[in-house]
Amino acid sequence: MLSKHRFLFEELVKRDFDRKYKGSFFGAAWSVLNPLLTLLIMRVVFGHFFGSAIPHFTTYLFCGTVVFNFFAESSSEGLMALISNAPIFTKVNVPKYLFLLSKNMQTLINFAITLSVFFLFCAIDGIVFTWKFLALIYPIIMLLVFNLGVGFLLSALYVFFRDMQYLWAVMTQFLLYVSAVFYSIDTFSDRVRNAFLLNPIYLFIRYSRKVVIDSAIPSPGFHVLMAADTLAVLLLGIWVYRKYDTEFLYYI
Repeated sequence: MLSKHRFLFEELVKRDFDRKYKGSFFGAAWSVLNPLLTLLIMRVVFGHFFGSAIPHFTTYLFCGTVVFNFFAESSSEGLMALISNAPIFTKVNVPKYLFLLSKNMQTLINFAITLSVFFLFCAIDGIVFTWKFLALIYPIIMLLVFNLGVGFLLSALYVFFRDMQYLWAVMTQFLLYVSAVFYSIDTFSDRVRNAFLLNPIYLFIRYSRKVVIDSAIPSPGFHVLMAADTLAVLLLGIWVYRKYDTEFLYYI
């Protein structure tokens, strides 16, 4: 189905990427500047409190920031996927999921650019690159699929409940603080540390840090837990999307 609409998909990706930086002086350079500025602010604010207790704190912080920003950007863009493209699918019969896929492709491009800068910081911070870095492919793919699931769910809900835009902004801020982006959970009790495993975003961040900083690959159980969360969110998002697909036009 996607191959049938390949031209439209490619044009949507180009449009979304160009529109994001339209009128900006730095243009696509913000793909790099934004996470770097965020890293700088967090490093200054939280470095004094946590920097001395966490090895390779800059890499630790950057890793969490890169992963979380990918999720936050993808979900916020996915939220608007249907509403922002209403002038198209209300006049032309095209698969609505193309708009969500194009949004996710655009954020994936930004993530890839930022990831290259992250690896440069790793080298500067003295991180040793090993073959285990290839294991990062797993959490990246899982996060991409997870973002799609969240996008399906949010974009569908936003058609019916316009307050979702504000509720999700609050939820994203909440997730930032409970995903251990700028602090370590090692000093917490076992019960609290286990509670963090209920947060899928933390799983993606923890996996990435384990590979990059500790040069280790998480346990098979960790892989299964991440895959289960990802599959559950994807299936829920697709179910909601398909259930209300014929009703979207009445609420646009």
